[in-house]
Amino acid sequence: MPLGLGRRKKAPPLVENEEAEPIRTGLGGMGVGSVSGVTALQPGLPPPPANLRPRLVFHTQLAHGSPTGRIEGFTNVKELYSKIAEAFKISPVEVMFCTLNTHKVDMDKLLGGQIGLEDFIFAHTKGQRKEVEVFKSEEALGLTITDNGAGYAFIKRIKEGSVIDRIQVINVGDMIESINGQSLIGCRHYEVAKMLKDLPKGRTFALKLTEPRKAFDMISQRSAGAKYSGSTQLGTGRGTLRLRAKGPATVEEQPTAFEEKAIEKVDDLLESYMGIRDTELAATMVELGKDKQNPDEFAEALDEQLGDFAFPDEFVFDVWGAIGDAKVGRY
Repeated sequence: MPLGLGRRKKAPPLVENEEAEPIRTGLGGMGVGSVSGVTALQPGLPPPPANLRPRLVFHTQLAHGSPTGRIEGFTNVKELYSKIAEAFKISPVEVMFCTLNTHKVDMDKLLGGQIGLEDFIFAHTKGQRKEVEVFKSEEALGLTITDNGAGYAFIKRIKEGSVIDRIQVINVGDMIESINGQSLIGCRHYEVAKMLKDLPKGRTFALKLTEPRKAFDMISQRSAGAKYSGSTQLGTGRGTLRLRAKGPATVEEQPTAFEEKAIEKVDDLLESYMGIRDTELAATMVELGKDKQNPDEFAEALDEQLGDFAFPDEFVFDVWGAIGDAKVGRY
């Protein structure tokens, strides 16, 4: 259908910087994931039958310290957490999120929808729980929210000088369990961001948080990775394993320069319009739009695949423009 005719009611942009984002410096001597007989797939091609897919083995540790485990046979984030839990004999619900190639709570290394075939996976598990009362003295709290793809929303970064920055007990990596007693387990990042935005200014609200269990060298760390670097490499090594919400995982080539820049620009637009950062969502949007001939086709593809987000029309136009600019090298 033509863009703007018969689509959803246009939603105003969320200017609050309470954001959402789902969910990458090498460590010498740590070991890497291994792969035998990998043939990378071109994006968009259907995966081979299960019995013909390459056997991918990744190495993993618990971020606070553990022996090295080996995991394989997962096709999405929930299955990955289950494999990690099985390797270390813990419950899958104990896994909060994973980082790639570092045991620190570094949000620039957060595992999202892609894993480099040589990446080392560190799993961050639940640690201390805490309850905090926050007085919302300003409209923007200064939080960026992401989620782990398996039902937990947590803090990705804290804006310097913001309301939350002045509360030292709240840290990057903290999982938000509830707001004013309302459980957020199972909520997506954009839902949590909207709840935080909608809290009335001049009122106090209660947060229940769970911080990731820390290794000894992380005890004094508050906000590693709290500042967005503006550029995130999606995986390392010879290729990436793309984890998908629908369908099996696929082995793909590294993103092209166009794809990386387009993903970065779309991620910036997600933050500007909706108060979220989510590189995997941005990558999905770029994949949906790169072969479309006009914005109407792109809008229909977004409605079909990502209709739950109810993207406003002006946002769709800007994303279409960002993808077009990246195609012709206007970075």
